[in-house]
Amino acid sequence: MITVAQVIVDVAAYPVDRPFDYSVPAEMTQIIEIGSRVKVPFGPRNVLGFVVAIKNETDVPLEKIKPVSQLLDFEPVLTAEMLELAKWLKNETICYEIDALQVMLPSALRAKYEKIVNLQTDIEVLPRALQEVFRTAPHVNLNVFEKNNLLTELKQALNNKQVSIENIVKQKGKVKEVRKVQITQDVQKLMEIHQQISNRAKKQKQLVEWMQNHAGEVITPEVIYKEAGTSSQVLKSVVELGAAAFVQEEVFRDPFAKEVQKTKFLSLTDEQSSALNQIMAAIDDKQPETFLLHGVTGSGKTEVYLQTIAKVLSKGKEAIVLVPEISLTPQMTERFRSRFGEMVAVMHSGLSVGEKYDEWRKIHQGKVKVVVGARSAVFAPFENVGIIILDEEHESTYKQEDSPRYHARDVALWRAGYHQCPVILGSATPSLESFARAKKNVYKLLTLKDRALKQSLPKVEIVDMRDELKKGNRSMFSQSLVESIHTRLEKNEQIVLFLNRRGYSSFVMCRDCGTVLQCENCDISLTYHRKNEKCKCHYCGYEIHVPKTCPQCQSDHIRFFGTGTQKVEEELAKLFPGARVLRMDVDTTRTKGSHEQLLQAFGDGEADILLGTQMIAKGLDYPNITLVGVLSADTSLHLPDFRAAEKTFQLLTQVSGRAGRHEKPGEVVVQTYTPEHYAIELSQAQDYEPFYEREMHMRHHAGYPPYYYLALIQVSHEDVLMAADYAGKAVEWLRSQLSFKVSIIGPTASGISRLQNRYRYQCLLKYKVEPDLIPTLLQLIKIYRSNWIKKGINLTIDLDPNMI
Repeated sequence: MITVAQVIVDVAAYPVDRPFDYSVPAEMTQIIEIGSRVKVPFGPRNVLGFVVAIKNETDVPLEKIKPVSQLLDFEPVLTAEMLELAKWLKNETICYEIDALQVMLPSALRAKYEKIVNLQTDIEVLPRALQEVFRTAPHVNLNVFEKNNLLTELKQALNNKQVSIENIVKQKGKVKEVRKVQITQDVQKLMEIHQQISNRAKKQKQLVEWMQNHAGEVITPEVIYKEAGTSSQVLKSVVELGAAAFVQEEVFRDPFAKEVQKTKFLSLTDEQSSALNQIMAAIDDKQPETFLLHGVTGSGKTEVYLQTIAKVLSKGKEAIVLVPEISLTPQMTERFRSRFGEMVAVMHSGLSVGEKYDEWRKIHQGKVKVVVGARSAVFAPFENVGIIILDEEHESTYKQEDSPRYHARDVALWRAGYHQCPVILGSATPSLESFARAKKNVYKLLTLKDRALKQSLPKVEIVDMRDELKKGNRSMFSQSLVESIHTRLEKNEQIVLFLNRRGYSSFVMCRDCGTVLQCENCDISLTYHRKNEKCKCHYCGYEIHVPKTCPQCQSDHIRFFGTGTQKVEEELAKLFPGARVLRMDVDTTRTKGSHEQLLQAFGDGEADILLGTQMIAKGLDYPNITLVGVLSADTSLHLPDFRAAEKTFQLLTQVSGRAGRHEKPGEVVVQTYTPEHYAIELSQAQDYEPFYEREMHMRHHAGYPPYYYLALIQVSHEDVLMAADYAGKAVEWLRSQLSFKVSIIGPTASGISRLQNRYRYQCLLKYKVEPDLIPTLLQLIKIYRSNWIKKGINLTIDLDPNMI
């Protein structure tokens, strides 16, 4: 009887987006499992693949079936849940199944690696054939077992926990190893070596005597030097005599920068207790209920998370906590580690390839019970999830911008349904979609109206920068903000300044002819960076040195316009020469661990002013911050995006919430050129509901979410006419297929009409209910992949886009 493995191959192409049948060689039939990775022949080469099913029959003629070349995993890397989730993702986000499978695994599992089998028990317990292999060393390469046809015996030993398999990754991030000394198990041999050594070599004799009491142990050289009172030269001589051997041993990398102090649970307010009790009731009843925890900044949402997790862990279950920004992860992780110690793993893009892999392995092997991380941590390979938490659930970073275009919230809700556990969505400024669902009782609303320590919310002053101009103040700081900064510096209190634009100047222009320096690959102006005197494109990375003269008219009247964080830093040094300033943006946090170092330095009082982009707007909780300044509240307000007002209100409320979180009262100064806009007016009181009502009225009037669903279809090509032509064809075809209930807007040029030398056209679909939408879009993709792709057209579909 034939055993057939159904394999999804690692080739992202339309004709191969389905399982292929491969025969399983006899030596693998006992050991291959669903969810394992294999190498299979595909055309002229071997490719990686995932086993999604194993069966005993096939519709393919037997002579056409090729055998699996190599089994890469003895223990499956994907659970049955993940394989189901991949199928759901494929349909929901319209992506290739291989993309959905790959997004769940750390990038190290796509690299080359070597597998080492480690002996975990007394050698005599093993079958004789395995004993022979382990006689030489307790760590043996898997290839040795393959060559000797011992895979079935090895699988049996693995099931009996007599051996374990370790992946040693061959990649940029080398495996972290330490050198140790393996002392021989043979005491008789040690005694013989002791007799051979000349009586004049007293130190060698003394070391071998010490080794007789530690036979079979693996010890670091440093411990041997200390305990046996010896030196590296003596140890080397004894090793050469055969008393021991130097071995390399892999250690888990520790992504945590420092030790944390254990903290106790805080007593809860009545509002927090009520929220916790409702969540616990859902956990006890195994109800996949979704809770929207809406609490003002500083209301103690994190404490509710921590106490919920403690209850979940006491039931033997696991917890996933998602945070939106990489910069939030160090502070959040610290708080979770201070409660749950070694049971916490962390997953985000700031870790090295090796660290990510080690953290994933800890989760996979059940060594940790809590994961704190950014978007991709929602795929943590836990098998008994008890709670999933999305902190700052309104953040756009929870949506992945390339394939598969999933939203972490949707994946969390799917997994919660699978594990029959609740989801907590926490935010001081929930997304309109989530709050509307809570109002309709789709989600359960839990409200925390007061700050946990009963402090008052900070006083917010809105400064009209048009009045400042009339008074002759042309600087980027209003008089009010300058005075407030002076006051705080005199009191030794800390200040946070927020500007959502990095670089020095937003654009460079010739004063004579009006030419603005543009990126040669994108329709976007270049941003001036003072540090290296370069103009950079923030989309494709193109950069040039600042020209001395205008490239069009050769005038030397080149000037810099607009303000970025680098320019603010320079101005602060002139206005407040004694102030210590830390700048936190993409340019200063490129290196590994830089987020932690900057926040640590600010927390330790090594700086007076923290200047940054949106990465400082949320999550910061320092007792000495008493002033927050928003240098330009209009940056995100005038974007051509229906969510512009919502994002501005959220950002201002979040950044205001950094001030006065402890004993000292806080103050916020918001500078703007449009103080009359409701998003800015209502953020002054940090009152969410009036803003929600006003914005919902606007959305209803314009026909945008949450009243309608959206789908964005984008067509790009290197030739502008081709891009426009095929976008038109896509729209015509969709109009002929979809019902009149779907409103199709476009095609029109995208907001940034050219990116990386490709012209982009798009159309927007608005609908309330359209059962044929997904099948129709899949049909459009089929047409695109069959014909258009050969002409260099690129077509993408984004259901529920973040930006239009």
